[in-house]
Amino acid sequence: MIATWIDFFAEPFRYDFMVRGLGSAVLLSISGGLLGSVLVLRRLALLGDALSHSLLPGVAVAWILFGQGVMAMLLGALATGLLIAVGSTLLSRLTRLKEDAAFGAFFLVAYAGGIALVSQSGTRVDLLHFLFGHILGVGPTDLWLSAAAAGVTLLFFVLFYRGIVLEVFDPTFSRAAGMHGRWFQLAFLSLAVINLVAALQTMGVVLALGLFLLPAATAYLWCDRFSAMLLVSALLGMAGSVMGLILSFHSGLSSGPSIVLCLGACFLFSALSSPRYGLLHSLRLAWRERRAVRHTAD
Repeated sequence: MIATWIDFFAEPFRYDFMVRGLGSAVLLSISGGLLGSVLVLRRLALLGDALSHSLLPGVAVAWILFGQGVMAMLLGALATGLLIAVGSTLLSRLTRLKEDAAFGAFFLVAYAGGIALVSQSGTRVDLLHFLFGHILGVGPTDLWLSAAAAGVTLLFFVLFYRGIVLEVFDPTFSRAAGMHGRWFQLAFLSLAVINLVAALQTMGVVLALGLFLLPAATAYLWCDRFSAMLLVSALLGMAGSVMGLILSFHSGLSSGPSIVLCLGACFLFSALSSPRYGLLHSLRLAWRERRAVRHTAD
């Protein structure tokens, strides 16, 4: 019985393409845990979603101009993402538009343009790999790209950890201390774009952000310290990636949806049963308070 279960979990990783996919997902879980925690705490989750969807036109344009070259499409997505990040930041700083409105406007235009290009390019089937991920397509180049994205992100957090903490929890004091918030945000959004591009092959445009936000949101329900949240988020992303790839291998589901489903199940469990911040705990406290009020009234 034990041998059967061991074989069940080990069988997918006897294949090189699954090992490469796992390596990419694990590396992105590290950087995703760091970036996702900041997105959740700064309430930028929807901006991150807009940013991920805005990569589509870059992929489509690169496909039309340069054909099936993977690196060309990744560079196209990177250029579009950075353009959206810089343009939205400048628009929110130089006009009366708020940050979410600027991102929303750019996101709608970029995503609509991407869909239009995809629908007219005659290559919809292949481009679906970049929409929903394609574990069979993860090659050595993608693995190196994931490693580079994770390494740059980790280095950024190590070097600027104190500044990141100030920006996340007390941006007013951070400005008073002389830190430039706009440069921090631009650097952070650029890192998010780089990691989303690195996740295109494994997770796809649509689901890439799930590897960042779901572990961070889950960790937020369990952790009270920022450092603990970063660590737990990264570990949850790794565990979800392993389980998602095993589910993908045995069920035939795409790798991206499988990973997101596993992470989503963990999030729903935490939202219900977290001992301090879960729904059941809140309902239990509300019931006790109501019972105490009735008892006092009687």
